[in-house]
Amino acid sequence: MANRIWLSSPHMGHSEKAFVEDAFTTNWVAPLGPNVDGFEADLSKYTGVANTAVLSSGTSAIHLALIILGVQKDDIVLCQSFTFSASANPIVYLGATPVFIDSEEDTWNMDPVLLEASIQHYLSIGKKPKAIIPVHLYGMPAKLDEIIRIARQYDVPVIEDAAEALGSTYHNKPCGSFGDMGILSFNGNKIITTSSGGALISANEEWIKNARFLATQARDAAPHYQHSHIGYNYRMSNVLAGIGRGQMQVLDERIQQRRRNYELYYDALKNIPGIHFQPEMADSFSNRWLTCVLVDRSQTNSITREDIRLHLEKDNIESRPLWKPMHLQPVFADAPRFVNGVSEKLFEQGLCLPSGSNLQLEDIERVLRKISEIIH
Repeated sequence: MANRIWLSSPHMGHSEKAFVEDAFTTNWVAPLGPNVDGFEADLSKYTGVANTAVLSSGTSAIHLALIILGVQKDDIVLCQSFTFSASANPIVYLGATPVFIDSEEDTWNMDPVLLEASIQHYLSIGKKPKAIIPVHLYGMPAKLDEIIRIARQYDVPVIEDAAEALGSTYHNKPCGSFGDMGILSFNGNKIITTSSGGALISANEEWIKNARFLATQARDAAPHYQHSHIGYNYRMSNVLAGIGRGQMQVLDERIQQRRRNYELYYDALKNIPGIHFQPEMADSFSNRWLTCVLVDRSQTNSITREDIRLHLEKDNIESRPLWKPMHLQPVFADAPRFVNGVSEKLFEQGLCLPSGSNLQLEDIERVLRKISEIIH
């Protein structure tokens, strides 16, 4: 069988090993240490956001952000439906209610019209939402001008989920830097990785100090172990932060490689009836973390995205359907939602193509060859 082509596998640079070896040499292998400090400084410089806490995951970052904003049992949090469950799960950790907002067709992200309608609805029944969590899906910036304007108009904080969008920009400003807090992820399939890991960023220094406190089991300043708050084991280790410092050195190169993948796919498939790509708005720059296509069976002789996925899999090529909307997930069957049908259509038609920055030209050509066998 041909070698496996992965959807998005880790891609190491040249410096990660040196940073990790330094952690071992100096015996800084536990949480905290020089690599943690350095990685946080690198991220703050790159995003332009003054304060950063590197954590065990993007999920933990969202959880801490919600705690810092005072989200409690039965509170309302407005979140994007068309995304991974990690955006919504921490809401439930706190006993709050996720309210799912559907997508718009221009970017596939949170629909500002539905967002405002949901806020007005909950205000009308005396339940002001405690937070909004928009997502930059597959690295594509959401309509931040409208989302932030609405959030400010109704005085609702924004937790900007940029887990997939490190290196993406909106009006030349980094994604993750628009909200009251921003979320990053360094999971193994992201544009840079620390194996696992995430970060919480904010201009509010006190919030990030509080996040670090809560992330280290909320240990009080005492010579013995004393705790006045419930804390969490959410801090990133100095070893993993060393990987992150090395990855930051190649981040811009990784973005170029991902965008090259997109351009190769686009140039080869753009004229095939029924194949459509995720749009990039004029005021946006996507890192193109994943290249995604829609397959309209009404124009492809009834060939579906699932037909293409299975055909690729036969040749040991990994691809994946777009996210199944949260409002369609069994675990959230009873959750409130404001929907328009867009995300359901995207899920039905959408496919993520292999997009790793370590793909070779012959890998892309093999994927395109297999696609051409089934649809042309």
